Amino acid sequence: MKKILFSERVLFSRKRNISLFSGIVFFMFLVTNSGSAFAVPSFARQTGLSCAACHTVFPELTAFGRQFKLNGYTMTNIKTITQTEVKKSSKTEKTDLRILKIAPLSAMFQTGFTHVATTIPGTQNNDVEFPQQMSLFYAGQISPHMGSFIQLTLDDGSGTFGMDNTDIRYANTGKGKTPFLYGFTLNNNPTVQDVWNSTPAWGYPYTGSGMAPTPDAGTMIENLGGTVAGLGAYTLIDNLIYLEFSGYRTAQIGAAMPPDASITGALKGIAPYWRVAIQHQWSKSYLEVGTYGMATQLYPAGVSGETDNYTDLALDLQYEYQFAKGQFTLHSSFINEKQNLNSTFGAGDSQNSSNKLNKFALDASLFLRPGVNFTLGYFDYSGSSDNVLYGYRVPQPNSNGFMAQIDYLPWQNTKISLQYTGYGKFDGASTNYDGTNRNASDNNTLYLQLWFLF
Repeated sequence: MKKILFSERVLFSRKRNISLFSGIVFFMFLVTNSGSAFAVPSFARQTGLSCAACHTVFPELTAFGRQFKLNGYTMTNIKTITQTEVKKSSKTEKTDLRILKIAPLSAMFQTGFTHVATTIPGTQNNDVEFPQQMSLFYAGQISPHMGSFIQLTLDDGSGTFGMDNTDIRYANTGKGKTPFLYGFTLNNNPTVQDVWNSTPAWGYPYTGSGMAPTPDAGTMIENLGGTVAGLGAYTLIDNLIYLEFSGYRTAQIGAAMPPDASITGALKGIAPYWRVAIQHQWSKSYLEVGTYGMATQLYPAGVSGETDNYTDLALDLQYEYQFAKGQFTLHSSFINEKQNLNSTFGAGDSQNSSNKLNKFALDASLFLRPGVNFTLGYFDYSGSSDNVLYGYRVPQPNSNGFMAQIDYLPWQNTKISLQYTGYGKFDGASTNYDGTNRNASDNNTLYLQLWFLF
């Protein structure tokens, strides 16, 4: 699912005076009058299991949800159209066709209300996005060992549909004394194929306001989604060790094909991505620790000349503790990015030929059945000072803050969330970060969202 990253730029509406109270009242009117079509999505239809089998609070995966994804989204409990062929030489059967009788289609709708602590001059505050995001999915089994998660999303800024997160998999199990699972993934967003909620594509916050100001800094591995295509192989050995290696190539929709002098942000060659994780379940606890990373050579403009090279190396952790009435979950990640700005520095667009950027994230949540979740998170971006590249009053990419969120699930496929973001630093400073006496805390955001799938 598409995420609102901290590094995305913000679209603003024309200024209009709406009070915070009236905005919240209007949003709650939308929530209580949004209809009652709350059928379960396509994975649940395919497996015959409720959404709670794969998720605590979607999109967070349970142990079963992780296995379902690693096995290629192929588990099914409904009738299929099947054709088999008997080989005369070996007298064995081969399945030539097995497709679901019910097409694995789903839809998603999100709408949200945003209040920023201090209105940005020349913009409107207390905004409603309706919809913030609307998606169509083809999500389920394609063949006996192949399945997909394909998402098409309406962008509320441009008003057009486009390809969103996509992961197409082949998966099978090996033979031997040590059980292992292996598979292949074709996807368009590094880490979208990951099964842990500690990596960028599926990490907290799972959504955020599309109207609130957000810091500019962001690592490369967080921001390639939808602009690349990757093919990779993975294995899970003895349900303990996960290994993956993938390669990515530029695949920008709406850009020149093949890439030429008009394109921006094209990869040179193939960008390798790697992932190693160790997991273990004991009693009521589960722990995953791992590392992942990516090396990219990027043309800032066109497809010739020098490139800017980025190496992202990350560490992550996920801990779960189950108790009678719910689950406690902890996620943490640290990304270190080394930047060799050969092209940007040569063009005079950066002060330094090399920089670094770090991101640290931590979140803890308490899920209480039947459907209440509390989450507290912290984020911190820090890195090299560069007067030309950043152009802030304090020329550093440093931004940090916390997020507090309450989720209520009246039904398993419906979520109402109230999220608050508070900033300690924003684009390099705590006070007067932009030279107009605007402080980091002026961007503190209250965000109310309705999110449902059917």
